[in-house]
Amino acid sequence: MKLDKLRNIGIVAHVDAGKTTLTERLLFVAGATHYIGNVDSGNTTTDSSAQEKAKGITISSAAVSVDWNDSRINIIDTPGHIDFHVEVHRSLRVLDGAVFVFDSVAGVEPQSEANWRLAEQYKVPRIALVNKMDRIGADFEKVLAMIDERLGTNPVAVQLPIGNEHNFQGVIDLVSMKALVWNDDSSTGFEEREIPDALISKVKEYRAYLEEQVVELDEEALLDWLAHGNLENEVLEKLVRQATLARHCVPVLCASAFKNKAIQPVLNAVEKFLPSPLEVEAISATKIDSKETITLGVSSSEEVSALAFKVVNDSHGSLTYLRVYSGTLKTGDKLLNTSKGKLERIGRIYQMHADKKVARGQASAGEIVAIMGAKVTGTGDTLCSQSLPILLERIEIPRSVIDIVIEAKSKEDATKLSHALDKMLAEDPSLKLQVNDLGQSVLSGLGELHLEIVVDKLKTDFNVEALTGRPQVAYQETLTKSVEVTYRHKKQDGGPGQFAVVRILFESIDSDEIKFENKIVGGTIPREFIQGVEKGIREAAQSGVVAGYPCKGFEATLIDGETHENDSSLLAFQIAGKEAFKKAAVQMEPVLMEPVMKVDVVTPLGYIGDCIGDLSSKRGMVTGQEANGANVVITASVPLAEMFGYIGHLRSLTSGRASFSMGFEKYARVPKDLVNKIIGGK
Repeated sequence: MKLDKLRNIGIVAHVDAGKTTLTERLLFVAGATHYIGNVDSGNTTTDSSAQEKAKGITISSAAVSVDWNDSRINIIDTPGHIDFHVEVHRSLRVLDGAVFVFDSVAGVEPQSEANWRLAEQYKVPRIALVNKMDRIGADFEKVLAMIDERLGTNPVAVQLPIGNEHNFQGVIDLVSMKALVWNDDSSTGFEEREIPDALISKVKEYRAYLEEQVVELDEEALLDWLAHGNLENEVLEKLVRQATLARHCVPVLCASAFKNKAIQPVLNAVEKFLPSPLEVEAISATKIDSKETITLGVSSSEEVSALAFKVVNDSHGSLTYLRVYSGTLKTGDKLLNTSKGKLERIGRIYQMHADKKVARGQASAGEIVAIMGAKVTGTGDTLCSQSLPILLERIEIPRSVIDIVIEAKSKEDATKLSHALDKMLAEDPSLKLQVNDLGQSVLSGLGELHLEIVVDKLKTDFNVEALTGRPQVAYQETLTKSVEVTYRHKKQDGGPGQFAVVRILFESIDSDEIKFENKIVGGTIPREFIQGVEKGIREAAQSGVVAGYPCKGFEATLIDGETHENDSSLLAFQIAGKEAFKKAAVQMEPVLMEPVMKVDVVTPLGYIGDCIGDLSSKRGMVTGQEANGANVVITASVPLAEMFGYIGHLRSLTSGRASFSMGFEKYARVPKDLVNKIIGGK
């Protein structure tokens, strides 16, 4: 496959906008499948796990491929639920383009906004699809305006709908100036017709606006347009592609995926408007030896480099998904994992089609494949030729905000549980596992549903029964003042002695991390002992100061110290670092912090007062209201501790007519009157 004919794209949207249904139709129309799966029936190609079939939502991103015209399109269907946002992070990191799907009634929903920001961060060109045009209340132009207002982008319609709601028949292509009409809901075939007379005026208006938005990108085309007042169709198509690749504008299409209408034009738009691997911004990497930044050439003849963006464990072993950025990856290659500093032998290489594998002998630059049986490689790791050690930018992982205590149901299951959790932690980097001060294993995730799915997978995939405590908030602590302390550790009890003296400056920083800096001069503390000081500080910070929650948001600077020629050791300095932190932390006025969530409640107008009052009673701060058809969207900042079980409460409050979504916003200080209550409830 020639690189210029390859498209690596993601299907991205808020939950229930129709991503998986669209993907299923794309596969069928392109001839990659011979039946159309249904989300409600649990038989779609990309939602293959037991949990996805039971919940009717996408939980894990799945890769499929289709051939369309003379192009190969690799598609990743991503989750829309906030609890599985890490899947969108790592998919957009390696994709060249994206199709953002919007519900024709709801328009731009909260998770769409979060996903859009990610696409901006990773500089991914995209097209938009207004789906579900057959729904009652469908409004293409309203969604077009919402994309403009809420996402701060420049949407340009390249299609207009023919009909609306149950009368939706097809689309008018504003580039070819033809009407594409589907005759019934069961057929994927369509007829090309002339534009209906009743729509000609509107079509001319939108065509003129489309030309106006893209013509400025080409001086020759601009002069021709100014002279004649219009563009040739072929020129317009070229300019729309150019504008999309430059992220100057976003082409907007419309369809009804469920009714099989206007699916072929989506594939055409992907091929025509989204980039090949040759057309995206060049990938930068850092050379390990010199720290020099270099640009990787997208060529099979270069030194090989690849980024691992996903790990999946199935019944046959571990699959690691790779985006090959340069060179040619071959079975049997020994590559350097520069993230871990270890060698990795490339086993079997596969082209993935959801949960099915097609063996490959090699993979070239620009391709997305999976390898079997990687020993050391995890999400975000770089694999490269040993002759050119480089490091690619890692994948950003969303913050875990909710905890459960987890333990094996029986002693016999303890080893199995530990083994299963190790595999799941490797598969899902947004999961965290730590031991609390009571010796209990605490599993942290992105939300209640996230952890519920994890516990269910332990049972279905690993045959492990686990006992869990109720979900708890992932509080953390931070320090608010700066202080310098000296700690002397001296122990002599008949055996080898222990001696270490450290002088450390602890400072509060506006960051969610722990920083350590060594400013020892003259070798007063040997280099081999300094890492013990840092380790001791980090270990002590894990147990916190106020209530035993991890303490973050400070920098420790090692200024000076003393050693003894016989009694100093790595362990002695580790103890000194730990005790220095404890001594300093009390003086630094530690405070308890809690995760605050951005909450969007969609409610009928008649319940708006009840919903706002209820959010206020939960220590929430309402930050905005916006009309959305017959509903109102209330935006608020609410502590996570107040949101457990909220969906049931909201349904009761609004007779089942309201819904909500939420995502992490920030950490904020817990009010003083609640700190003792939280400590007492531990």
